[in-house]
Amino acid sequence: MLSDSEKQQLEQQGYLILPGFLTPAQVDEFNARIEELFAEEGDGAGGEFKSEPGARRLANVVNKGEIFEKVIETPKVLECMEAVLGADFKLSSLNIRSANPHNKTAQPLHVDSGALPDVHGDSVCNSVWMLDDFTEFNGALRIVPGSHRGGRAPEPGAKPEGEMLVTGTAGTVVIMNSHMWHGGSENKTDRQRRAMHVYYTRGDKPQQQYQKRLVRPEVQARLSPLGRKLLALDDPRNDKLSATGSGASGFMK
Repeated sequence: MLSDSEKQQLEQQGYLILPGFLTPAQVDEFNARIEELFAEEGDGAGGEFKSEPGARRLANVVNKGEIFEKVIETPKVLECMEAVLGADFKLSSLNIRSANPHNKTAQPLHVDSGALPDVHGDSVCNSVWMLDDFTEFNGALRIVPGSHRGGRAPEPGAKPEGEMLVTGTAGTVVIMNSHMWHGGSENKTDRQRRAMHVYYTRGDKPQQQYQKRLVRPEVQARLSPLGRKLLALDDPRNDKLSATGSGASGFMK
């Protein structure tokens, strides 16, 4: 399903935009469940990972509804992940980030999990699912295309040449090599800007959230074989990695 030009875009620029990936009805379904979770979790929302000034967060969302269990298996997204990470990869985390209205502080440019490419190549790749329109005013994703090829993370406060905003309508998915410099921009509007981050990592790296511990037994029991593989539930390497500390540092946009 992934064309040669799409693969080239991912390799050279570090990102790929897939417009119209969700229908309006699907966007509404995700947002309805997400708002239920924000109401249920209250001040503890996002506690499995982190809180962030200027944004609402949910973490470990694969554990919080069948709609999220299914999304981790999306074929074209998985093909993109394989193009970046190789055949051996797994889900690192599934989080929600909602940029608050009137938040005039941009998220710093960063690489996810603080990770840099190593001798085996790239190790982190994210998919950003727009659940509201991303505009130049409401906290759209900002990126530095090609920066994943530089082998270094941005300095604090960096304002590099070539930075751009990724805008689009709700239902768009952005595939992003997470070694590429990126961050959220300011939300200057009076409405929230929601996105779902379905984040994958190479099989020899720790998960951001250790799914075997966090996902309820009844959820694990109903997962498909592919779902179990993607959560690395039966991979002994993952247990060893978690024993040394699976929580990774660094921002997620």
